[in-house]
Amino acid sequence: MAAGALAKKRIVRNEGSDESKSEVNGNGNGKNGKGDLAMRILIFIFWFLMVCGGAGAQAAGRAQSGETTMRSGGWEPSAGHAQIQIWPGVAPDAGLQDRVGPERVETSGKDELIAGRRTVGVFNVTRPTMTVYSPAGKNTGVAMIVFPGGGYQDLAIDLEGTEVCDWLTSRGMTCVLLKYRVPNTGPHWVEKCKCQVYPRAPMALEDAQRTVGLVRYRAAEWGTDPHKIGVLGFSAGGHLVAAISTRYARRLYAAVDAADEVSCRPDFAVVLYPGHLRLHDENFGLNPEIRPTRETPPTFVVQDEDDPVDDVENSLVYFEALKKAGVPAEMHIYAQGGHAFGLRKTKFPVTDWPELVEKWLRTIGMIAE
Repeated sequence: MAAGALAKKRIVRNEGSDESKSEVNGNGNGKNGKGDLAMRILIFIFWFLMVCGGAGAQAAGRAQSGETTMRSGGWEPSAGHAQIQIWPGVAPDAGLQDRVGPERVETSGKDELIAGRRTVGVFNVTRPTMTVYSPAGKNTGVAMIVFPGGGYQDLAIDLEGTEVCDWLTSRGMTCVLLKYRVPNTGPHWVEKCKCQVYPRAPMALEDAQRTVGLVRYRAAEWGTDPHKIGVLGFSAGGHLVAAISTRYARRLYAAVDAADEVSCRPDFAVVLYPGHLRLHDENFGLNPEIRPTRETPPTFVVQDEDDPVDDVENSLVYFEALKKAGVPAEMHIYAQGGHAFGLRKTKFPVTDWPELVEKWLRTIGMIAE
């Protein structure tokens, strides 16, 4: 008989002996019952470690293979920065927001690179926050509130958020990154009906109004000029810039504290490849919820003719309305460059827009020559 077979027979024989002793000692409470329990615990621990290790290896494998990866637990800013809840309690109209799972972070796959790099999106935001990034070097006193895009479905938190703050702070400006509520908290395109749908309550705009008021209210604390507070947004965030630029006279929610008693009108606005500004019909008209007046702040607009997501007519109709209202406005339309490039340099001239914004800020007196 082979040694392996003999060993097998011994194991079977020992198991039978243990079972009989377990019965004599009563349901495993005797000496050998404790041994069985300890063995089961060790087996469970070994199995648990194998499963967790396998899951970790799979996640690492996905990242290395270039697949989209997801992480639960929500977004956190870089070391040295903290998120500030913009609402002291429950956000207004919270009960009207779509029921979603916990906030999560998703990193794009290798087929969705922007200028050769991945992007990070934040989904299911129900607790809006702002993160303040202080200026490096000389402080200009300017504060810029940044609204990332994402179609009111998610937030492009790095491409159109933290990377923008890196640029602004390097130019002596305070950057305030708003993580506003999503999804479906502003006008959004629904493929099923081929139509633009409006939310039951404009929760993203509520968050924007609240944040502009907070930044102005805390200007002295953060070393900013309350008369030099701007807003900058991309795509859906560009729509949010236009909305706060034209709908600041009345808060859309009941005041919660003194910060809601100060103006939430921006002092200037930067709109980049915006969506949701034009009517989706043959009339080529402006979204009726966006109504510029002479009091709308000076505005800078950028978009590409070949934008495949939000067509260039969004910028054209908004610029025309600004001019009719007598608002100082500057628009730059480029032939190529697409959509969602943020500040990442490509071969297209449109990615030089940050330098143009800096020049424009000097012309309107926000930063010194």
